[in-house]
Amino acid sequence: MSRGALQPSQQKLAEKFTILNDRGIGMLTRIYNIKKACGDPKAKPSYLVDKNLESVVKFIVRKFPAIETRNNNVSSQQLTQLQKEKSEILKNLSLYYFTFVDVMEFKDNVSELLNTIDACQVFFDVTVNFDLTKNYLDLVVTYTTLMMLLSRIEERKAIIGLYNYAHEMTHGASDREYPRLGQMIVDYENPLKKMMEEFVPHGKSLSDALISLQMVYPRRNLSADQWRNAQLLSLISAPSTMLNPAQSDTMPCEYLSLDCMEKWIVFGFVLCHAVLNTDPAALSLWKLALQSSTCLCLFRDEVFHIHKACEDLFVNIRGYNKRLNDIKECKEQALSGTMHRERRKFLRSALKELATVLSDQPGLLGPKALFVFMALSFARDEIIWLLRHADNIQKKSTDDFIDKHVAELIFYMEELRAHIRKYGPVMQRYYVQYLSGFDAVILNELVQNLSVCPEDESIIMSSFVNTMTSLSVKQVEDGDMFDFRGMRLDWFRLQAYTSVSKASLGIADHRELGKMMNTIIFHTKMVDSLVEMLVETSDISIFCFYSRAFEKMFQQCLELPSQSRHSISFPLLCTHFMSCTHELCPEEVRPRNQCLSLCNMFLDEMAKQARNLITDICTEQCTLSDQLLPKHCAKTISQAVNKKSKKLTGKKGEPEREKPGVESMRKNRLLVTNLDKLHTALSELCFSINYVPNMVVWEHTFTPREYLTSHLEIRFTKSIVGMTMYNQATQEIAKPSELLTSVRSYMTVLQSIENYVQIDITRVFNNVLLQQTQHLDSHGEPTITSLYTNWYLETLLRQVSNGHIAYFPAMKAFVNLPTENELTFNAEEYSDISEMRSLSELLGPYGMKFLSESLMWHISSQVAELKVWSLTESEAFVFVFLQSFLLKPYLCLCLCSVAVDSVLKRMTIIGVILSFRSLAQEALRDVSPSMISSSCQVAMNVYELSSAAGLPCEIDPALVVCLPMEINTFEEDYKIACLLMVFVAVSMPTLASNVMSQYSPAIEGHCNNIHCLAKAVNQIAAALFTIHKGSIEDRLKEFLALASSSLLKIGQETDKMTTRNRESVYLLLDMVSICADSIYLGGHNTVCNLFSYFYYVMFVGSRHLFKIANCLNNVPSHL
Repeated sequence: MSRGALQPSQQKLAEKFTILNDRGIGMLTRIYNIKKACGDPKAKPSYLVDKNLESVVKFIVRKFPAIETRNNNVSSQQLTQLQKEKSEILKNLSLYYFTFVDVMEFKDNVSELLNTIDACQVFFDVTVNFDLTKNYLDLVVTYTTLMMLLSRIEERKAIIGLYNYAHEMTHGASDREYPRLGQMIVDYENPLKKMMEEFVPHGKSLSDALISLQMVYPRRNLSADQWRNAQLLSLISAPSTMLNPAQSDTMPCEYLSLDCMEKWIVFGFVLCHAVLNTDPAALSLWKLALQSSTCLCLFRDEVFHIHKACEDLFVNIRGYNKRLNDIKECKEQALSGTMHRERRKFLRSALKELATVLSDQPGLLGPKALFVFMALSFARDEIIWLLRHADNIQKKSTDDFIDKHVAELIFYMEELRAHIRKYGPVMQRYYVQYLSGFDAVILNELVQNLSVCPEDESIIMSSFVNTMTSLSVKQVEDGDMFDFRGMRLDWFRLQAYTSVSKASLGIADHRELGKMMNTIIFHTKMVDSLVEMLVETSDISIFCFYSRAFEKMFQQCLELPSQSRHSISFPLLCTHFMSCTHELCPEEVRPRNQCLSLCNMFLDEMAKQARNLITDICTEQCTLSDQLLPKHCAKTISQAVNKKSKKLTGKKGEPEREKPGVESMRKNRLLVTNLDKLHTALSELCFSINYVPNMVVWEHTFTPREYLTSHLEIRFTKSIVGMTMYNQATQEIAKPSELLTSVRSYMTVLQSIENYVQIDITRVFNNVLLQQTQHLDSHGEPTITSLYTNWYLETLLRQVSNGHIAYFPAMKAFVNLPTENELTFNAEEYSDISEMRSLSELLGPYGMKFLSESLMWHISSQVAELKVWSLTESEAFVFVFLQSFLLKPYLCLCLCSVAVDSVLKRMTIIGVILSFRSLAQEALRDVSPSMISSSCQVAMNVYELSSAAGLPCEIDPALVVCLPMEINTFEEDYKIACLLMVFVAVSMPTLASNVMSQYSPAIEGHCNNIHCLAKAVNQIAAALFTIHKGSIEDRLKEFLALASSSLLKIGQETDKMTTRNRESVYLLLDMVSICADSIYLGGHNTVCNLFSYFYYVMFVGSRHLFKIANCLNNVPSHL
């Protein structure tokens, strides 16, 4: 190859373009972060806001770039302050200062490269030497953007000046880069104006490169109607050619970013504006770009308002009136976003069709890969255009700049991306065969037909052919890694060699070779660079810097039910943010934090929305279930009876009440109920949540389903507690059966969620319902266990002790007694066997155990009070008992009359509590499967296990545990227990004088609950003497002996008021003996023992008397 003084191989144009473009992006990142830091009062360098340095900073900025350390305008005090902080200034401002120095060096390198290109007279044509032309235009735009962004840092002079002053005070001289750096800052106050002058020598090369876009940009910037007429991106428009590979002479230009080309055209023709007046093609491209957008992206969220900037630049240039008129005309068209709105509408349907076909036939990804990347690029450009204009344009049209369906477009982009990642091996297999079987052959023929082919170029192209020929499908099947980066770099070098003037092999004369190689390069990217291609064509990480607009789009998506199925596209879009950082700015953490925060927020909001829909459905279902409760049937029965009577009389009755289930009858399929709408909205949203199992964002794994599971657990917990309708002020609470019905309805709805999304709803039930069996949940909030325990203890049982409620053994329920002040609740509706079973089912064994422990705590407090009395009165009581009881038992009671009522009342309360606990245990036994054999050994740990399962035990383990010894010595505590049982026994005769002590056969008890004394005496005695290892049988025999002796003596009393309910008390003693006999005393022997103290005829007579009285009460009044 014959070359002039400048040899392209020695200039290394390809390498310089690659390095400088990458470094330019890194410099933009650093300058952008400096601008944002200086614009944030919290992140701004403290020296710029320090009041002590304010006048110094103003002086430095005013005199910049001159240095005057001894100026009279600066006081010595201020210089002294600067002197004190010079080391800190050097340390903290060095990063800023040397970033500006790097910009200056970058500028120098770019200027040198541009001069080299002009000297080599490089040929640029984006359709032939694509990589060389693209890198050249990218470098020009990056350089221009960098200088514009630099000029937007208002504090740049202050930072550079402060650093240099501190440097001079420290080292005695200015920094060596300062003079040139300061002059650059001054020169580029108006960067575009300065660069217009700077690019005059480069105008020829730049304009040639831009004009080569005339075959590419107009074809990319078509209207939606033109796309539709051409059936663009459609795979099914021509079924016969569906398997044919998508081909183009300009393969890399087909998916080239429209936004990128517009920046090339706008900035390029501003820098070489003279060509606009001489070349119609240039003017046409420029006007078309001005009509497309009102602002361009400089970097991230920094924008350039095209029309205003161009007007300001051209207004002072003579002969540019026509261009000013063109700008105004184009601005009016750009302000109308109709064209872009229609494009987005077309792309939504086109991408949906493309994604649907490829999901069914992924093999088409091979021949139609170009269509996929074109679709991604087109959609990406329209989304970025909408984002940029919606956030920056002042004159907004609701229809043109607010798109509530943008989520759908992003969703289909993500679907196409997912297909490419999933079926990458399919594409690799196809293009490996394509490269080796077709491309290698065609390229070899082209090389052979070259009239002139120098040695260097021949070696490179031969290596291309050999590389492609050596490929085989087996490499794909074996999972070998492909790497064609070297081949692509060699082609880039070859473009540089063959694009200079006077090259032996000029690519301008062999355009077919260039187009073929561009196609081959695209095919190699399909084998080894699919991820990079996805970033190039579909990266929309710019959303990271438009967080408000991003969140607004997301909210609009959730608010529109038809779009909620696409809401997952927003969290998925956060995975793009990893590509917006650069290695030249490793300290940048904002994109990472912003990305994680947004992804978490999006998934959380989606889960909340789904949770709210599920809650609304549950509310509807609970309402329907409530209509089926037995309490509502009375109205239906009454209405039916009234309806028959009205027919006889001929009068019109009340309107017929709708029966449950009528809402399911549909006369018209188009009729949509609220429940239908909720289910539809939920299915759409659950589709989105279930779309991906997880996503990785900056080494963090997010699982959308777990967000929903977590929110369902929290809401289910709150709903269960809320459905109790507990009111602490009025002490109102829902019936356990009604709550159980509501909970079952809620659980039925939650189970149906598994039809929409793959979550383990059983785990939700286990976590929530198990927590509800505890006193507090995992958040420290009250549970239904604590609420119902508190209500039964503080409301129901307290009213029992107040005499407003009685326990009816025959009904196995607590029943309200007629009193002056009626209670606000019906005790039977909360304590009958069905309600207790519902309560047991709700609370479970753990909850019932907590209820039992709470009941035992109240019993222990009552027993403690009894023990205290027994201890204080023990000596007097023993003396009176020994001296007087055998002859005059009432002397003992009179001496202790103050405590008699208290002791009997406390024992009655204990009996009531034990009776309620017995009901609860029986209900638990009914609803829980028997996991423990009823033939348990007499060991306390086995007793406790049995009791927790609801099985009856001879000795109540919970009662034993809650009655610890409170006296120092074992003997004293045992004596107190014996005295307590004696005192209860000799106190029983006093019950005969109470008017409420009358026995009722109908309820098998007494209205003042003294029948509960039987259970209290037996279980307290068993527990106390188990603790003290005494003989329960002997102590109970002694109790029966004392009690029967006391009751026999009251038979001698003549006062009717004292003995009016004597027979009822006889039956109470019979209850005590029967209970003791059945559990502790071994059967009929104890009955015989009791008869040795008490006359059997008295029991029989009492029972017969009450049976006759009960029969007389049931006789009809007319008889």
